[in-house]
Amino acid sequence: MTTQRVPEALILMSREAFDAQFDDARLARLRALAALPEPIWVDDLDDPALTARLTGVEVLITGWGAPLLDEARLDRMPQLKVMLHGAGTIRSMVTDAFWKRGIAAANVADVNAVPVAEFTLAAVIMAGKRAPFLAADATVHAGWESIDRFGQLGNVGRTVGVVGFSRVGRRVVSALQQLEALTCLVYDPYADAGEVTAAGGRLVGTLDELLPRVDVLSLHVPALPETRNMIGAAELAALPDHATVINTARGSVIDTAALEAECASGRLNAIIDVTEPEPLPAASVLFSLPNVMVTPHIAGSLGNELYRMTDAALDELERYVRGLPLSAAISSEDLRLSA
Repeated sequence: MTTQRVPEALILMSREAFDAQFDDARLARLRALAALPEPIWVDDLDDPALTARLTGVEVLITGWGAPLLDEARLDRMPQLKVMLHGAGTIRSMVTDAFWKRGIAAANVADVNAVPVAEFTLAAVIMAGKRAPFLAADATVHAGWESIDRFGQLGNVGRTVGVVGFSRVGRRVVSALQQLEALTCLVYDPYADAGEVTAAGGRLVGTLDELLPRVDVLSLHVPALPETRNMIGAAELAALPDHATVINTARGSVIDTAALEAECASGRLNAIIDVTEPEPLPAASVLFSLPNVMVTPHIAGSLGNELYRMTDAALDELERYVRGLPLSAAISSEDLRLSA
């Protein structure tokens, strides 16, 4: 039988994130699970006036805009036992000092993967119909003569290449199975072939094996030194004519200059939600090409999707106060390969 403790908690995130993620109902649930002295929310751990408040904090509920948890800031929270991150990656927040103190951590990246996978599925379908590109091309609206200028239309029998069998990647592979006669190739050197097969994909051994075979290339790898510009000029050149590149991962995964050159030539199409740099310079050719759709990093949780992340973080808090293991625990080793 589990018992419920009442730890002292603090919300640490930007004002914008706090206002978007915590309504009265969710604050009420938080108060039912933990002690919440004033202030209940901060975006800065360095204010001297917070010394007494920080001393008793056992649980940090963090989100976008939270500061780095370095040794000096952790020294101000000697009772801190767990950080529950109500957003995606914790990479920019944690330090060696955090892990050395044995603080537990969890995030809601699985929940945040849902809208990214939904966006990607929509992008694949729209890419097959060439809808964003035809909509942006004024010459097409004059008649039907140019309707196939961005490649053959349709989604039957397409081959989609998924790079990265990550939280998002595996959801995308599963979601793609609703398309008729689709082949889904997956490249991820750390993926289990059985898991890929169960999701509906086919694991390939190398990126070189995947690229020449796909109509759509969808990227789902984290921003790591080894993934920087992993899709460069040579990789883009290996894609078939009129293939579409979809990036909802991180902008650094693609060599921007190489993508600009291929798309400007008209050989490749692209649907890009993340860029390097972000935002792109206003003069980037990607903004003016009809065969490119650039969205402002909207695939992840936004608007009414944000409450879903808060609920997942509070679910983790409930597990913690009942003495149960965290369901989405993150370790320093996990961050070596994931976002």
